[in-house]
Amino acid sequence: MAALGWITPRRRSATARSVLAGEAAAEAARKSALENAEVETLAEAPAAAPTEPEFPVVGDVRAAAFFDLDNTVMQGASLFHFGRGLYKRRFFRKRELARFAWQQMWFRLAGVEDPEHMQDARDSALSIVQGHRVSELMTIGEEIYDEYMAERIWPGTRALAQAHLDAGQKVWLVTAAPVETATIIARRLGLTGALGTVAESIGGVYTGKLVGEPLHGPAKAEAVRALAAAEGLDLSRCAAYSDSANDIPMLSIVGYPYAVNPDGRLRKYAREHGWRLRDYRTGRKAARVGIPAAAGVGALAGGTAAAIALRRRRR
Repeated sequence: MAALGWITPRRRSATARSVLAGEAAAEAARKSALENAEVETLAEAPAAAPTEPEFPVVGDVRAAAFFDLDNTVMQGASLFHFGRGLYKRRFFRKRELARFAWQQMWFRLAGVEDPEHMQDARDSALSIVQGHRVSELMTIGEEIYDEYMAERIWPGTRALAQAHLDAGQKVWLVTAAPVETATIIARRLGLTGALGTVAESIGGVYTGKLVGEPLHGPAKAEAVRALAAAEGLDLSRCAAYSDSANDIPMLSIVGYPYAVNPDGRLRKYAREHGWRLRDYRTGRKAARVGIPAAAGVGALAGGTAAAIALRRRRR
């Protein structure tokens, strides 16, 4: 029955840390969007897929679109790919990789989020970047995008985002991934900007702490609310897209919620509430990428890959 808490958004109210994380993400997203507005490089995108005639409404500047990242815009977990890039660059050792692998395996087998276990995972991941400069991680993030992420963008979801852009609306990523990583992906795709987990930095150097908590669950809804208020948006005219039941709080506050490549719980909830469904997966691939990605920064080490590798060896 514990899983029902994820299905019914009102049972998971936002905590003070969720609000703080949301507000920090919104502030970082607006700052990044303003800085990149004049130098933004638009990525070549496929033609927009057919949409309902009435939506998105061309010229409605009080409307915007909010897209989850992992398994919605990108196949798999962005933090997993980022972790692969960091491991390749010797940011951490095999012993640390094994620890992350165990944390990821527990996450997937348990199917629930134990606060103490998640805190341990986040602390471990944050320790990797502690003491590194933000600019260094941004540069590495650009390289990792080209190496692991660029070819994993879902064309169908990309077309949905482009439809909003073509209508003159802003499009934002909303993800538990670090805001720096999310910003790189948003810029490469020609989107407006990104709301992501904000890691504390002083003098351009990571402290190893978060501002609030990971941008996950209710925190995403708080971030969208904060950004909408700052941008003068009408949420009843906005759209949100996600694959996960964890994002029901965010999907529930907009007028046009979409379940994209949904997990089982979100698919059921969407059908019960008459939400729009889009699924760009097929056959075996759909089953593989449909497994919910671990939330928060625990995935930063790319532990999932190690867990799978260990299991294959034992077979």
